[in-house]
Amino acid sequence: MPHDYEFIKVTREDYPMLRRWLAQPHVHQWWGAPEAEIAMIDGGVDGGPTDMRIVWFENQPIAYVQDYPAHHWPAPHFAGFACGARSMDTFLGDPALMGQGHARRYLRQRAEQLLEGGCTTILIDPDPTNDRAIATYRNAGFVDVAIRGCGHGEQALVMEFWGADPNTQDLDE
Repeated sequence: MPHDYEFIKVTREDYPMLRRWLAQPHVHQWWGAPEAEIAMIDGGVDGGPTDMRIVWFENQPIAYVQDYPAHHWPAPHFAGFACGARSMDTFLGDPALMGQGHARRYLRQRAEQLLEGGCTTILIDPDPTNDRAIATYRNAGFVDVAIRGCGHGEQALVMEFWGADPNTQDLDE
């Protein structure tokens, strides 16, 4: 698989762009308020368990992706996975990029990098009603494990990365 994407660590200079992205309806529907999300990012930008990256494609920032130890915070939906499991979260910054296959490709590339770096399991946990994200994650090589409670009465579809055929066609994104 060609490695078309770069994953550059988030810096405070990225915050204005991240605020704009987080305010986009396609992101805001699934993520928290921009200022609350930026506060969480700021809490770990200088170090911590979460590896936060801006995804670059053809010298342009296009998305945000983060990964973190799946068992670092209370996450009952990840019970039963190995201690070295990492979980990912992501969003595309520009809605005009949706449907072009970027998320499928950069998620696969990033998951493969994490596995090459020694991670044993890569997980992702979308809201079970987020059909667009679920289709994208399946196309990236994640498979459904189970719908599980993730605390506070909320549910998550736990998905595990198994890899995929790089010629997989996007169903949705």
